[in-house]
Amino acid sequence: MDFALIMISDRGGLMKYAFLCNKRTSRTGFKIAVVGAGPAGLSATGYLVCRGYEVDVYDKLPMAGGLMAFVIPKYRIPLENIQEGVKDLEENFGVKFNLSVKVCSGENYEEGDELSKTRKDLHELCNEYNAVLIATGTWRSYKLNIAGENSSNVISALRFLLDLHLHDMHLAEGSLPKLGRVVVIGGGLSAIDAAEESLLRGAQEVYLVYRRTKKEAPAGEFEINRLIGMGVKWIELAAPVSIIAEDDIAREVRFQRMKLGEPDETGRPKPVPIPGSEFSLEADTIVIAVGERPTHPLSGDLAKYVGEDGRITVDQSFRIPGTNIFAAGDVATGPSKVGRAVEHGLFAARTIDELISTGKLLGD
Repeated sequence: MDFALIMISDRGGLMKYAFLCNKRTSRTGFKIAVVGAGPAGLSATGYLVCRGYEVDVYDKLPMAGGLMAFVIPKYRIPLENIQEGVKDLEENFGVKFNLSVKVCSGENYEEGDELSKTRKDLHELCNEYNAVLIATGTWRSYKLNIAGENSSNVISALRFLLDLHLHDMHLAEGSLPKLGRVVVIGGGLSAIDAAEESLLRGAQEVYLVYRRTKKEAPAGEFEINRLIGMGVKWIELAAPVSIIAEDDIAREVRFQRMKLGEPDETGRPKPVPIPGSEFSLEADTIVIAVGERPTHPLSGDLAKYVGEDGRITVDQSFRIPGTNIFAAGDVATGPSKVGRAVEHGLFAARTIDELISTGKLLGD
């Protein structure tokens, strides 16, 4: 089941995060902080207010919605649909949204951090609330780690899409640079969105290059074929080996042809380089769309609960052991679709409710 659909009301597809009730009818006296106003955080907030909890939401962005609002194209999820649900939480359930506030513990940088105006220490939240739910998502892009990647016209898909949205929302100064000839590297939904947005915004040519085939692409064959029908040029079984730059400006991407070998740890056939098969694509804009990793506010003693892939390790109760800190959504599961993040947020909220109701929070 896609739990994102449960939140859709009958008023033109508007999202209602508190879909279990129409208003808060009782108050438990417990206060909960939700860190992250994306799909997991908003769905958890909706569940908790329907159970009578006072909930404050913190987010580093100037508007609630997370990746739904600032990265996913509006033709997938209209911004007004997201914000109508946020308004419902504020006006009918008393949820306080603390926006442009980055909750952290120590120093760490994520894409989009420049939008925050103040910082709030995680440990302070733990002292001010009975429980804290972390739902901070995935705000750090993976890199290719090849020569020329730090050139000025090489950008991550996350940053590329975020910048487009900020300009559309009139939250960024100046004008966007001309895209020219765009090369997007990757095969997931971020790559699809970057390629499609480039085409829609007047790019001269758009190439989408992936190291496996359509069949293995995370975005799926349908999405790739749809883009090909729009005019995007698809190249499969090719992996980037270097970016050729002059005076900090990338001019072309060098690729190597691949063939599919034995399955790797993901179960998909591993791309194997074909010697002597290199070729180049000229580019004015290069978008790296090879995935994002979870971003979290943990440090110090809590850092041991963060895996190598950035995910927060929680127990079966969605709790960091020995604390009243919980985690839900992509920060705990790794990158996923909106529906799965919504589901995970709901399950975490239900568990928090059960622990409070049975007196199993620390300090009870």
